Amino acid sequence: MNRLPRRWGPRTLRGRLSLVALTTAALLMTVLTVAFTTVMNRHLQHQADDELRTRAAAVATTIDTSGPRMRILETVNDRLLDANVWIYSGARLLEKPPTAAADSTLTRAADRLATRGKRLCTTIEAHNPHFVRLCSAPLPGDRSTGTVVTALDLTPYRNSADTLLLGSLLLDAVMLASTYGLTRLAVGRALRPVRTMTDQATQWSAVGSDERFGAEDQPAELARLGASLDALLDRIRSVLRHEQQLTGELSHELRTPLTRIIVELDWWRARQRSAAETRATHEVIAEAAESMRAICDTLLDDAREGSLNASTAPGATAVEPVLRRLAGHLGADEPTSVVVEVADPALRAGVAPALLERIVSPLLVNAVRYARCAVVLSARPIPGRVHIDVTDDGPGVPDAFLGDLFQPGRRADPGDGHDGAGLGLPLARRLARAVGGEVSHDPEHTPGARFQVDLPAG
Repeated sequence: MNRLPRRWGPRTLRGRLSLVALTTAALLMTVLTVAFTTVMNRHLQHQADDELRTRAAAVATTIDTSGPRMRILETVNDRLLDANVWIYSGARLLEKPPTAAADSTLTRAADRLATRGKRLCTTIEAHNPHFVRLCSAPLPGDRSTGTVVTALDLTPYRNSADTLLLGSLLLDAVMLASTYGLTRLAVGRALRPVRTMTDQATQWSAVGSDERFGAEDQPAELARLGASLDALLDRIRSVLRHEQQLTGELSHELRTPLTRIIVELDWWRARQRSAAETRATHEVIAEAAESMRAICDTLLDDAREGSLNASTAPGATAVEPVLRRLAGHLGADEPTSVVVEVADPALRAGVAPALLERIVSPLLVNAVRYARCAVVLSARPIPGRVHIDVTDDGPGVPDAFLGDLFQPGRRADPGDGHDGAGLGLPLARRLARAVGGEVSHDPEHTPGARFQVDLPAG
């Protein structure tokens, strides 16, 4: 398949604007040059006509029309007055220039003007490339039928017009070159802040910087561009933060099943195991792998959808089996006892099983981690909702840390000897809110800590 030819023209905005300015200036100067040339030609023609009429008036003073016949008087400047002058009495030629033949082009043109008997002017081509202007002027007097025709070579006038036209074209060329150069310079200077903003936006977007352009001390156009770039940078930063959050959450949630797999494999390799023990190890590994798959599906679906809601979390889940499964996994290798209390065995939550696990699991992990000897996992129905409490008898949450409790990456005491990245509680709250629920802390409960989960009923 043939590629479409590239469209001719500048590839940069600076070049395009300069070309537009050049084209506009060229059109304007063409119109002005044509108008100037037309006006100058008319002016030069009027000058020639005025000179011809002046000469005709001077010749008329040498003609006597008082008698029955016209008489041409001799004067001192007779030769000057007779140059290119035809004198007629009616249609009869009385006098003509010595150099003009009776059948010449000039004489025939003068004859035509004289026969009309009024003021007229015409231009004829005497011999290429010379043009001659002729004007007729009737002699004064009521009874006079005489006419004077004068002629003038237009070569000097046309030379003047050509010189003016050439000068105009040279001036137009200089103006066009100056227009193009100044436009490129002005546009380049005007676009320099845009280029700087583009480079800064590229640098800031690569690292998710907090720097922004703002709209202060900026022209209106640059302020609007800055606002658009700031909004784009905010979205990029949000995407980067979301990617980092997703990576941290996956790492946090996959740590427990992965630890179980590693522990089971180490236990199995420690010595020769029976077939029954090997099958039990395989079952634990398979269960942990399935848990990892469910974790990945839940978190990746949440990232893909942007948010979860009751309509995107299909079906309903029996609460008690999920809570007992979580308690069994976490309490099996811990000295802390986990007690499950469900008010109604038929209690169902309007979320998927994997999502319910991901909401409750971080709360239960934290409770087992900080409890002294017991954790209570209880669930009860409330009108249209399911309420789950995760209660421990540990030291509780410090009052100074309550404001940062659900902030990602924050821990009350990073040096308390417990592992953790501070991502479990924020993840639980985010997933619960995505389905129309909530995760909260009960600051009134003492001793220990109580976290409450509120979800739609199934």
